[in-house]
This record gives sequence, structure tokens and C-alpha cells, in this order.
Amino acid sequence: MLVAEVIKQGAPERIALYGATPVTYRELGIQVGRYREVLAGKGITRGDRVGLLATNSPAFMYTYFAAQQLGAVTVPLNSMLTDAEADYIVRDAGVRLLVSMKPVDVATDVLLLGELAELAQAVGEPGPAPDLTEVAETAVCTLIYTSGTTGRPKGAMLSHRNLVSNVRQFNQALPHRAEDNVLCALPMYHCFGWTTCVMNPLLVGAGITPVASPLPSEITKAIATYGVTVVFLVPPLYHLLLRSGEVEALDSVRLFVSGGASLPEPVAKGFAEGFGRPILEGYGLSEASPVVAVNLESKNKIFSIGPALPTVDVRIDGTDPAHYTAGTIGELLVRGDNVMSGYWNLPEASAEALKDGWLHTGDLAYMDEDRYIYIVDRSKDMIIVNGENVYPREVEDAMYRYPGVSEVAVVGHKDGLRGQYVCAYVVMKDGETFDKQQMRRFLSEQLAGFKLPRKYVVLDALPKNSTGKILKRVLQESETFAADGSDGQ
Repeated sequence: MLVAEVIKQGAPERIALYGATPVTYRELGIQVGRYREVLAGKGITRGDRVGLLATNSPAFMYTYFAAQQLGAVTVPLNSMLTDAEADYIVRDAGVRLLVSMKPVDVATDVLLLGELAELAQAVGEPGPAPDLTEVAETAVCTLIYTSGTTGRPKGAMLSHRNLVSNVRQFNQALPHRAEDNVLCALPMYHCFGWTTCVMNPLLVGAGITPVASPLPSEITKAIATYGVTVVFLVPPLYHLLLRSGEVEALDSVRLFVSGGASLPEPVAKGFAEGFGRPILEGYGLSEASPVVAVNLESKNKIFSIGPALPTVDVRIDGTDPAHYTAGTIGELLVRGDNVMSGYWNLPEASAEALKDGWLHTGDLAYMDEDRYIYIVDRSKDMIIVNGENVYPREVEDAMYRYPGVSEVAVVGHKDGLRGQYVCAYVVMKDGETFDKQQMRRFLSEQLAGFKLPRKYVVLDALPKNSTGKILKRVLQESETFAADGSDGQ
């Protein structure tokens, strides 16, 4: 199946998009056709790269699928990028046309999304879509640019097979049905949001409730107003929902799923106790379309990201898969139809990431006796103190148990004597104060001495990207968050 065919799976009269003006599957097909006619009129054809810079909206979806119906390659861009950052992606991907919600100075033609919408409505009844029978499922259909935590962002080449396979794999693990209504508060331009909140419900003919602003008040309002049944969010948003305490607003939801970052234990337990339903934590990366693993409704384990999705192979690097000993830590490797073919125009980086047919995730992990996976940390985030390995997540999990802690991030800073030292950046809950000595006593009962943070930096907020992931690189490199700042004393 090609990605363009996903919008044809729902019954014509069933609602595809909920909102002030609901859109049925029949209307969805017509709108996509109209947008396609406009893009074709702009000269877009098979193989062209079409950039898309916008926040969540029906128009985002219409544009994306319109490009797919022309056999083009969609290049979603983070809506918060500066012009210079957007220009780099436009140039690197060879974008022929950028559809943007705002004026942007880049090295290609720009079509404002509002103008595209007006032109599309003037089309009337769209003609038949081009014949794509010669387009292989293995053909690249989208370029997802990684966040660029090391150097310039790279474009992960994802095929039709990658995306459709991942949705099918995910649906086998967590079955959805046509009666479901899936909240789309995660950014559509991000692989996590697009696969789980858009492609996933469309493939089973379910509904989608797009939310442009990921504010807890907007999320709870949308859930209560439109009867949302499935929610995908990142941990910081679940944290805010937990603090809001609006239990009744979430009554319609049968399934809560988390990804994008590790789910803190207090949030997981507090949510299950407060709302009566667990948060099922999953894991993925853009290079895998993106979902690799997720906890099951039948068996949910806190701290775990669950077992690998059906037909997705995982193993721990440096171990014998046939004789793996539970608990052995190593880099998590992934193989399956959801794994990218490589990075756009980067053969060396592609070969490094896809050694021997396995995607090297860069995440350290282990599996238990049930083959549930536990992410220990990013290999590059591991801190080495006097030759001893310190996994930041272990320290963070312990700190989250301390009363009054709202958020925490642990990183390593250079130390001429010990190699590195552990530094903890802490955000306290409203009205709570931080006491360094009490925290040290608390942690010393749970962690070995070499794992204890040497410095504590109290902040009003941690730097995050658009999906809510904490930017540890910023904490390590930016003078604004220098570890020489307040240490809570």
C-alpha cells in the first residue's frame, strides 16, 4: 500500500476529522484532491520534494496527502525553526516548493498555506488522481529530518512500506477500531505524531481530533468536547494533565500512550491512581518510522517501553540473541520493514547507522525474561566518573521520588581529575524549595556515592524541543544553564 491510499480506508460518511466543522472521509478525499490540483498546477510531479512548514490543522493533512497523490516526497519541517534552519533543510533536501503557514526566507518557492487553501476551494470538483501503479512501496515518500543533536540534522529516508508497515505493526500491538477518536496534539510534522495520531487512525477508518496548541486546557477541552478515546502525548504533557486533576474531562479515553522521552515513575503511578487508567509507555526513533516498542494493555510494566512490535526484531548489541541473559546492557539494535533505507545524500552516516542490516539506535538498553525492553540511557549521555559508568536516567528516576521535584535532567560535565562529574538540573513544583543537603541524604540511600550529583542547578524550566523532549545538549553547552550557577545552597 502507498501512503496516499491510507485516506481511502474509512467509510465515506464516517467522520475523519473532528472539530467545529467535522470532515467525513468522503470530504477528506475531495479536499485532498483539490489541494493536489493546486500543487500540480505549481508544477509538482513524481519525485519532487515538497516542504511543509505548519502547525496541526486539516490543511496540513490535505497538503501532505495531496503531495503523496502526485508521487512527490513530503518534507515536514518543524514550525519553530528559524529561517536559517529551515533554509538548510530546504537546500539539503532539494525542496522544489515549500508550503508554509508564514512567510519564510528560504532558497526555493514558497506558497503560503492560506493561499493554497483559497486556491484549493476554487477548484471545485477535483479530477482523478494520477496513476501511481509504477511507484514501488519501497520508494521514498518522506524525508524526516532528525533533531540534529550532533551536528547538522539528517534526513531519514522513509518509504511507503516503512510508514504503512509501522502503522500495521503498532495496530497489532495496540488494536484500534473505526469507532475510535484519536487526539492529535503532538506535532503533525514530527514522526511520532504523524504515525500514531494521523496514519494510525486513518488506516482503520477512525476519527482524528487535531489540536493546534498542546496546552493542557486545550487538550482536556478537545477530549471532553469530541469524545476522544485514544491519547498520545509526551511525558511533560501527562505531568501537566496530572497536576490539572481534571479527571472527568478524560472519562471518554480508553487508551493513554506516552513516547518521545522516558516517563517518570511519579507521573506513571500518579496518573494511574488519579485517572484509573495506566499510561502505556512506548519507544521509537525517526529512523524506524518511528515506533519500535510499546507496553501492552494486557501487561504494562512501569520503567519499561514494552516488547518490540510484532515483526520488528530487536537485540542487544554484543550479546548472543539465542542465549541472551536478562539484564545484560548494550546498545539496542532494530530490524524490520519500518526501518529507514538510510540518510538522504549521506552514504557514510547511513552505513554507520545501518551496520549489518541492523539500525543502531544509540540507546543503551536491556531486556527482562518477558523480553520487555528497558532503556538505560543514550550511549552518548552516559557519564564516566573515575572510570565508573553513571546512567543519568537512574539518577533522574531517584530524584523524581524526592517530594517537591517537578522535573529533572542529569548531565555530565568535564572534570580534569575524574573525567566527568554528575550535575543535576532541577525544577521544583510551585511553592516548593530545594534543599541540597536533604536531597543528598535522600539519594545516598538509593545510589552509590560516585553516582551522586556534585552540583545541583535550580531552574524555572528545562529547555525542551517542540515535542517536549528535554534538550540535554543545551544544558551541557549553553552558558545560560552553566553548572557554575545556583546549586541550591
